[in-house]
Amino acid sequence: MKLFDHTLHTLEHALDYSAKRNDVIANNIANVDTPNYKTQDVVFQHMLNDALSRQVEPKMTHPKHLPSSTIKKGYQTITNHNTMYSHNGNNVDIDKEMSNLAKNQIYYRSMVDRMNGKFHTLQTVIRGGK
Repeated sequence: MKLFDHTLHTLEHALDYSAKRNDVIANNIANVDTPNYKTQDVVFQHMLNDALSRQVEPKMTHPKHLPSSTIKKGYQTITNHNTMYSHNGNNVDIDKEMSNLAKNQIYYRSMVDRMNGKFHTLQTVIRGGK
């Protein structure tokens, strides 16, 4: 019997992604004046991985087999080597990074709100609808 649906698992991955992206953006902003620093970004591929993992459910033939829900993180950090905005080789665009930071904060807050809603629903069920 499953106590929780895939929503909480998906929200957990979304929050992990957003936290990692926040770290990467903050690092980009901190290195705005560092010579030859190249910006980094986090690419989120978990939706595809999650969809693929649901379509093919592996058969567990041995007790030591791991369930398919233990898939690796669906995001990766990439470095942008293709642009250069400064004479010192740095490619940090502070306006773009600040915009990305604001978007990421909104995304993170919306995921937290959604998770709180799921827990509130569970709490209501446990209390018997009261």
